[in-house]
Amino acid sequence: MPGLTTYKLSVLNVITVHAEKNMQKLFLLFLFLTFFTPQLIAQDKKSQLEARKAKIEEEISYTNKLLSETKKTKQASLNQLLLLNKKISKRQELINAISNEVNAIDAKIRHTNDTITELRDNIKRLKEEYAKMIYYSQKNRSSYSRLMFIFSAESFNQAYQRLKYFQQYSSYRKNQVRVIIESQEVLTGKLELLKKQKAEKLSLKSLEESEKQKLSKEKNEQDQTVRKLSQKEKELLKKLRENERAAKKLQKAIEDIIAEELRKAREEARKAGTKPTADNAFGLTPTEMKLSTSFAGNKGNLPWPTERGVISATFGEHPHPVLKGIKTKNNGIDITTSGGSVARSIFEGVVTSTMTLPNYNNVIIIRHGEFLTVYSNLGQIFVKKGDKVTTKQKIGVIETDDTGRTKLHFELWKGKVLQNPEAWILKSR
Repeated sequence: MPGLTTYKLSVLNVITVHAEKNMQKLFLLFLFLTFFTPQLIAQDKKSQLEARKAKIEEEISYTNKLLSETKKTKQASLNQLLLLNKKISKRQELINAISNEVNAIDAKIRHTNDTITELRDNIKRLKEEYAKMIYYSQKNRSSYSRLMFIFSAESFNQAYQRLKYFQQYSSYRKNQVRVIIESQEVLTGKLELLKKQKAEKLSLKSLEESEKQKLSKEKNEQDQTVRKLSQKEKELLKKLRENERAAKKLQKAIEDIIAEELRKAREEARKAGTKPTADNAFGLTPTEMKLSTSFAGNKGNLPWPTERGVISATFGEHPHPVLKGIKTKNNGIDITTSGGSVARSIFEGVVTSTMTLPNYNNVIIIRHGEFLTVYSNLGQIFVKKGDKVTTKQKIGVIETDDTGRTKLHFELWKGKVLQNPEAWILKSR
């Protein structure tokens, strides 16, 4: 019988139904892993980039506020230049952050395009397979032939298996239709996503160009400020020398305090018939040792000595922003903040000293075991020598000068060794 022969020849196709159904399940899993999981990862990265961008924008806005306070005198000042430099640095950082977002979107667009191409190829293949099944079904749709194929079986078990093949083949066709429909839906979603990604890229490129124009204006303002300040070279040089002398006095005062603490430690050790060890030169008590260890363990996570502010001068030696061939040295960091802001202790400890020095106004030194923190340029102070302080406790009001500048000079020492405070405090507040 002709139909019977055709059915026998098709048995191999029917036998593969189980495997093909498994392949369909794997294909649907492939759709999720390939097309949705990377999207979730990309979304997380996008959130991080946007959060970073928002943080930089907030810092630029705050720096603008500080700049407006220093411009009340209508005269260019060195502090204005330092804040301008900081704002330009942040603006460039913002542009870089936007550029990173653009690059991330470019990568997503490439991935989406690749996904669309692969989906179209898979849908085409699925449709071709389905068309072959329809053709086969139409060619062999005689119920009589199907029955003859089943009844020509050599055993009941074989007949049952042939019946199951027909049922599975029918189920496979339905599944094939479902996979095609689901793939089409995914493709439609990806096409819409691609449209949104391209629109987002255009928006970011526009924002990037706007920020570049702002950066150009700020650099022009920077150049003008430098030119104005260059005309005050003698005045700037005089001020620089005053600052250097004041810095030396502050350093000498701190070193004297350290020397006195070491002298006391040696005296106490002599009376006790012991000798201070190299890792405990200050003769710390167990409680002080614990405090010192805790302070060191919080390196990089200590709070800022101000609630808000920007670091307008960093630690170490740097070229003078205006005077050519001259370098400045900073034993700590300068934090410019808003008028009326207060200084706060960055960790629990004991006030070792309070003093008044030229150019630094009131100075507070707090000891944290073997560590010392120094808070300078304070007007009113809230603590005295011997007071115990807690982390973030307010210790004094930061002085505002006649140019509208409110600046805290902050230093950190480990024994006799100066430290870079930026390595110890949080990267952002």
